Formats: sequence, C-alpha cells, structure tokens
Amino acid sequence: MCDWIVVPRPLAEKTHQATGLFASCLLPGRGKPLRNQAVISEKGKIVYVGACTSIPAEYAKVDLQHVPVLMPGMWECHAHFFGASPKRPIDMQNMALGNPIEAGARNARALKDTLYAGFTSCVDLGGYAPELQNVIDEGLLLGPTLYGAGAAISMTGGHGDVFEVSYASARQRLSVNAPGADAGMSGVILADGLEECRKAVRLNLRRRAKIIKVLTSGGITSRDDDPMLQQFSDEELETIVSEASRMGLVCAAHAVGKAGILAAIRAGFKVIEHDSFGDDEVYEEMKKHDVMLVATITPIRSILDNEDKYPREMFEKAKVVAQAHLKAYKDAIKAGVKCAIGSDLFGGIGTVLSPGLNGGEVVYAVEAGMTPLKAIEAATANGPESLGRQGPKSGQIRVGYDADFIALSQNPLDDMEVLRSPKNITHIWKSGKLVKAPGLDPWEALDR
Repeated sequence: MCDWIVVPRPLAEKTHQATGLFASCLLPGRGKPLRNQAVISEKGKIVYVGACTSIPAEYAKVDLQHVPVLMPGMWECHAHFFGASPKRPIDMQNMALGNPIEAGARNARALKDTLYAGFTSCVDLGGYAPELQNVIDEGLLLGPTLYGAGAAISMTGGHGDVFEVSYASARQRLSVNAPGADAGMSGVILADGLEECRKAVRLNLRRRAKIIKVLTSGGITSRDDDPMLQQFSDEELETIVSEASRMGLVCAAHAVGKAGILAAIRAGFKVIEHDSFGDDEVYEEMKKHDVMLVATITPIRSILDNEDKYPREMFEKAKVVAQAHLKAYKDAIKAGVKCAIGSDLFGGIGTVLSPGLNGGEVVYAVEAGMTPLKAIEAATANGPESLGRQGPKSGQIRVGYDADFIALSQNPLDDMEVLRSPKNITHIWKSGKLVKAPGLDPWEALDR
C-alpha cells in the first residue's frame, strides 16, 4: 500500500491558470499505486504527472494542494436518469411514463448526488441524459459528464414495455411511431420489425446518443416477461447493430438469461449488462469477440434486502435470479472477462435505489473476486472503453487525459468500503475545476 509521506515544497504566488495537486498516494486508474506524486492540469486536461522535483518550468509556480489519496473520477457504466418519483412504486411505469418536467427537476438532484459519490462520468442506458448533458454544458446543472443512450430499445411485450397500462397507452408514449414530439423522447422506445428497429436507432441519434441500449432478454423490473427468454429476433438485433455501427456507436445489451446474452454476442453487441445466467460458453464467446461485462449487482442486493419496497412480482423474480447472478459474476471474473462498473440505480431520490449509492457496486466487485486494484481499474480506466470509439481519454491519471479526480479521506486499497459512502470523497475536480470540497456550496461550485 501507499505510505502517506508529504514532500515539502514552498508555495509560490499563483500566476498560472492551472490546477496543481500533490498526492501522498496516487492510484492512477490502471497500474500500481504511486507515492508522492504531483499532478497538474490545465484547460481540463492533465499536463503533468510525476515528482515535484521534475515539474516543467512553465508550471513551476503552480500551487500544489496536498491530498492523502488521489484517484481518477469513477465511471458509472449503467445509470438511469429517468427522474423516477420516490413516492411511487419502483417499477417500469414509474421509470418510463413519468412526467418529463417533473423528471427533469428530480434529475437535478440525482446528478449532484451521483457526482458527489465520486462518479465524474456516467453512461446512461435509458433516460434523459442527452438533454441533461446540454444543461450541464450550459453550466446550469452540477453533475457528471453524461454519455447517454437516449431511449432503451424494447420490443412490444418486452422488458421495456409497461404491462401496467393498456397497449394503446404504452404505444401512445413509447412507440417509434408515437405522435409529434413524443417519439423516442422517453427512457424507453418500443420497436418491432426491421424498419422500426432501424428507426429506433435513428431517433436516438437525433438525441445525440453515444451508445445504443437494447433489451435482448426479459428482466426483473418488468412484470410479465421471462428473463430467461430472448427478446427480438436475430435479424432485428443485427439490424440495430448494423445501423448503430454505421454511425460509430456500439450496442449494449440488457441480457439476463443465456439465450439473450448469446443472441447479443452473435449480433455484434460489445457490452453485456447483467449476465445473470452466463456460463463458460458465454465467457469464451465474450473474450473471443472482445465483449465487456457490466454486472450490476446493486439492484439484486437491494431487492432482496428490501422486500417491502418493491412490487411482489419483482421480488419473486429477484429471488430466482440472485444466486445465479453472483455466481455468474464470479465466473466471469475468474475467466478473465473485461468488466466495467455499473450500479443500475433506477429508483427515485431517497429510495433504496437512489442515485448516490453508486460506490457500493465497486465493493461488490471485490466480493465477487476482483482484487481491490482491479476493481478500481474497472471503475475508472475500463469505463470509457465500454463506449468504443465514442469513449474519451478518461479514467486514468495520465498526461493528455481528462482532469477528473477524486480525493479520499482513506485509501480504498486498505478498505474498499471507503468508496461506498460519498462522505469519504472529500474533494472532486471535474475537468480540472473543483466541484466538491468541505464548505463548498454546490451552487457556488457552478460559478467557480
């Protein structure tokens, strides 16, 4: 582990528009911990990492703020900024059919809570991320950098359908052929047949999607479908991948059962979400085709630990899936499948699946068999790789990478539970700008 040794260095008058940090322990994201490292960023990018004695002359007068432990801002690779209501059941109707204006207001809090948990980048796999990122870019909201899928693509009667309402009501809001501005503007879109599948991808492109999310199996949060069965035909899945690939986007599959997982791999998907019933055959195919895994243990644990907070159908499905899901994650890690971290927090603010609880997923990765250092790599350096060519240079403390950092009160390599609680994330810099610190008001952080 790292020793916390401070090398004294006189502070000069600040004459440079750069951010300087000195870390007793630096966790670079990929690679071994480093001791006593200076990190300097300018214009949102890292320009120097190394010993204090070797700082380039042009940055010699940059003040260095000391932190005990510094690591890259983490990547949440399975977020949902639906803006679900905390007063309604945690189900698909709440997620997909809520009032979008109310959702936007709730998401303002969800974004801040996610950022303050140490996650400076989020891959949103069904929600309002493309529109929220516009407001973040305007400097009016405090939150992570969002890489949104727009609407997750579901077949009619699939995991994204809302069985609690009539078919006509669901189609009115969620269909690719919904009237007016509604088409494609929810967290879910229903598509059937090759042409509707192609159109669903294009509607998400209009929302500036950075990844395409498809529901290739049934799920736990949907009332009436079977997680073990494949959803969409092979031809429909191939059409979606072809259309997305032509536009430079990778596809991520919600896939619980083996049939849906293998169908996604055959079609050319590059990320599997959940993987509750994967086995040796699945993991060989994933490695052969360079497919990543985002396992999302958090919802399963939450449902089992909070039976009274979820609909009965959801709890019963979770009981069937839970043991297999954890075994599959352990087997995937043992097989050498590349993993990123995603918590799938789809609940409302203050619920048992509230944004801000993201750090627990990193703890679960270690419980499943990752070393603490590998879990940190999964939560940082591996994250942008889940986006394919859309992925930025992020998740590592290296020259040329995004200046997204978090400082911690304790070393997570000594106790990964440190990452579970946002209070242990003492400081956060996003694009080199301080956005969380003791005594710093969130609204003031927007004006810095």
